[in-house]
Parts: sequence; structure tokens; C-alpha cells
Amino acid sequence: MKWNKYTITTTTEAEDLVSSMLNDLGIEGVEIEDNIPLTEEDTAKMFIDILPELPPDDGVSRMSFYLESGEDHSEKLAQVRAALEELRRFADVGSGEITESEAEDIDWINNWKEFFHAFTIEADREDSGSASNRWDIRIKPTWEEPEAGDEDRILIEIDPGISFGTGKHETTQLCIRQLMKYVREGDEVLDLGCGSGILSIVSLKLGAGHLVGTDIDEDCLTSTYANFEVNHLARELGDFYVGNLIDDPALQEKVGAERYDIVVANILADVIIPMAPVIPARLKKGGIFISSGIIDFKEQEVVSAIEAAGLEVVSVAHQGEWVGITARKR
Repeated sequence: MKWNKYTITTTTEAEDLVSSMLNDLGIEGVEIEDNIPLTEEDTAKMFIDILPELPPDDGVSRMSFYLESGEDHSEKLAQVRAALEELRRFADVGSGEITESEAEDIDWINNWKEFFHAFTIEADREDSGSASNRWDIRIKPTWEEPEAGDEDRILIEIDPGISFGTGKHETTQLCIRQLMKYVREGDEVLDLGCGSGILSIVSLKLGAGHLVGTDIDEDCLTSTYANFEVNHLARELGDFYVGNLIDDPALQEKVGAERYDIVVANILADVIIPMAPVIPARLKKGGIFISSGIIDFKEQEVVSAIEAAGLEVVSVAHQGEWVGITARKR
């Protein structure tokens, strides 16, 4: 089925009024595009590897709604235009221009799957001490069949579900490469901002003995445990908690102190910086802190925060515009 897409050019100030007006006219499911900075609450609801960096807010909003193609919508559009002019009497609705385009009936939840296919992260042969590919990690979506040669790799299956984290983003791969370098048999690993569970699963597949993970939204824990099951990992191998380690003493107590061989955090620079002071207390002596989600121009700020917390930076890696920083507890 095809749909007619109608986009109103208005102002961010009038978004709520226009949404309410459209709802009153029987139009639901409004799509809003603007450059308003995300609030902390909005950020907490976005389950993707890296949050979008928006251009400055210009006060313009584009609000789209969909009506079934092939029908005469002139009366409905006339109602919308009249209602916009009524709103203009007491609010700045901008130009109020309505543009039309055609859209396919898309399965929005599953459409993105066509862009996620299996891929391989190759081990550093020097670190693994082997020329074999048995140390390579093959990450594939649950809906694809294994390929020839996958049996010789560490195979990880992921269904990101409501928590989007496939391992394809540069920051996730930066973390995975460091996990491949540092995880040892039986290690205790702490995954901060576990998302879909990709880094937790990688750690366990590499030989970690137990995993503790945290995230600020409980939906991420649902995705993580679902991916544990897909990868034939017992739930008992991981304990997961909801909360913010930065300022939650109860969570800090649950997570424990001087317990971990490795702490990994693929979050954002602006989260890693305030989190840095609580990391050393989680690590054993000689323990490793792996961090990414760091845009390149934030590199020095994060390095400074990690060093100020008492950790020694041992390596900095770059992939695209992203940075991974690895540090050790002295």
C-alpha cells in the first residue's frame, strides 16, 4: 500500500499545538523533525550505539502525517489549513506550508534489517599468537544462516531488538578489539551501558568467567538476556542491573569493589568523563579499563579524566572519527 505524506513546515514552539490540532482532526502518528537538543530523559530512551549530533536548533520543525493514497484528501487538508490559520492567531506557527510526497507502506521495525549483515572482526595475529582464524569473531544477525568457515571462528549471533547494538559501529569494534587483546580465561568483566549485550557476549565467548552489566533502561536488559539465549549462554553467567553507576551508591554496592579484571564502557565521552572517578574502585590491581563512544575532538578531555582518576592510559586507538582509550589500574 502507498501513502501520501504531508509535511507541515512550522516552528518548534508550535509542535505541541499542531500535534494536538492534528489529533483533534483524527490524524494520529505524527512524525517530527527538528534540531532541539535532547534532554536527559530523551537520551535515556535512545537505544543506539551512538547518539546523533544535531546542528544548532534553528526553531524550524517539520511535522509529517500520512493519509492513504488513492483517496481524495482535499477536505481533510482544507481542515488542517484552516486549523493552522486559527492557531496563528495566538501562536507562531511559521510558514504553515504543507508539502506532499508519496511513501511506501514500510515495516519500520524490521526494515533496517536489510542493512545489518554478518561481518568479521579479525584478531591481531601477534596478540593471539596464532596464524589460525579461530580467534576471529564473526558477528551475524539471528535471521541469517551461518556461512562456510564460521565454524572456525568465534560466532556471535545478535538480534538488537529494542536496544540497537549490532557491533558494526566503529566504537563497538574498538572495544571488541581491546577485549580480544585483554580478556583471559575466567576473567570477571563489568560492562557499563550493556545495550544489546554485544560486549558482554563477546567477553564470555572470549573466555570470561562471569559478567556484570549495567544500563540506565531495563529494556536493554531484556535484549541482553534474549541474546544470551540465542548464543547458548546461561543467564547465570551474567548479572545485570538498572541504574547509573556515577551517582547511585546502591548500584555501586551491587556491582562491587576491586572485583573486575576488565571494565568496558562504550557510552559517550560526556558520560565517561564523570564516570571515570568511580572506575578504579571497581578494578583489581592491574585491571584494564576499555572505553569508547568518544568523538575525536573529545579525546584529550577523556584522557585527562581517566588519568585524573588515577589510571594509566596504555593505548589510544582511532577508527573513523571515533576513539577508543584503554587504561590500567596501577
